[in-house]
Amino acid sequence: MGNVESHGSWRCQFSPDERTILDNVFDAIFAPNTSDFSKWGKAVQKQITLPLLKFTEDLITTVIHLLQSENMLRDWILEKTADALSGTLRLATILISQLKPKDSQDQTTDNVLNAEYGHSELKDWIYRVSHISAFLHIFVVLSLRIINSECNGELFGTKHLLPQCLGIKYSGVFTIFDIPSVLYLNTYLPSERQDQWQMLFSSQFHGESFTRFCSLILHKGPSLLVIKDSDGYVFGGFASHSWDARPQFQGDSKCFLFTLSPQLGIYTCTGYNDHYMYLNNGQQTMPNGLGMGGQFYYFGLWIDSDYGGGHSKAKPRCTTYNSPQLSAQEHFIIDTMELWRVGNPPEDLVSSPKSVLDSEPEAQALLHMIGKMRMSDGLRDPNEEGEK
Repeated sequence: MGNVESHGSWRCQFSPDERTILDNVFDAIFAPNTSDFSKWGKAVQKQITLPLLKFTEDLITTVIHLLQSENMLRDWILEKTADALSGTLRLATILISQLKPKDSQDQTTDNVLNAEYGHSELKDWIYRVSHISAFLHIFVVLSLRIINSECNGELFGTKHLLPQCLGIKYSGVFTIFDIPSVLYLNTYLPSERQDQWQMLFSSQFHGESFTRFCSLILHKGPSLLVIKDSDGYVFGGFASHSWDARPQFQGDSKCFLFTLSPQLGIYTCTGYNDHYMYLNNGQQTMPNGLGMGGQFYYFGLWIDSDYGGGHSKAKPRCTTYNSPQLSAQEHFIIDTMELWRVGNPPEDLVSSPKSVLDSEPEAQALLHMIGKMRMSDGLRDPNEEGEK
């Protein structure tokens, strides 16, 4: 499941009216029949988890549909993302795993069904786990049309919950992210990196070329690399610094690795070493490719420079991130690979042309005349005056 819990840097705050409503809803859903039980008994405690899992799935699904109906998905197009149904189950499962039973020990998926939960434990889970409280807040505000005056009519924390999506709305590109995974992953990014994601590379659009990949990602700011392997596993890493091609490790302890399918997991730095991120190409004496964690020739995540394959070695765990093997096979074949810049671009990119052709209008006109398009145009929104 990973080595961190649901992030708490943007905990949702409820108004007194909202809290009262949620308390009443909670009591109506989860309180047992008082004629049968004067207190929460073992029978109820052990039967509560499966309904709670279904409740959590329904809550996530409802929130996504509410955001879509209110045009608040921030340019994430459901039809251009991966299956939300599977992502919803994975997100609900990991949120349920954060229930704290009466012995105050965190639960895993395997033993959560055998733990005992009372009324107070369930209520603690609702208000403590930031995703659950945020989802409930959105549900209350949009479904019941209650606006918290302290928020000036805006949903508290929504922009940190779901980032603005740049790069797929006006293109033919589909992403391997699903909306529940975006909701999960975004909260683990530094707060200044949560407001927008921009696709910089997609193997579906730009082709399967490591050289092309490097040309589009160098010096572009912190980013998320996400890979789908030929077995359907989805995984990747967060790079806290711009990628730079050089034969040394770079980055800092904000970097992490993650899995999105078949289960969600976040794997943060252990402090054992500083092998956070590595990118090199064209060297005869050093590994050529992109890596995160571990050591040379034994990375937690590695993409070969000849493109098409990589490895995830962890026996038993990656020394840098404490991550297990991320892919289905230790040596994997890439089905799809994407890289997304997170947060605003570096200042030097804002003031510079977005492309060499941006400063050559004659060249742009010539391409248009012969019916060609630039490879970067498909990932730009037409209303962008410059990189935000």
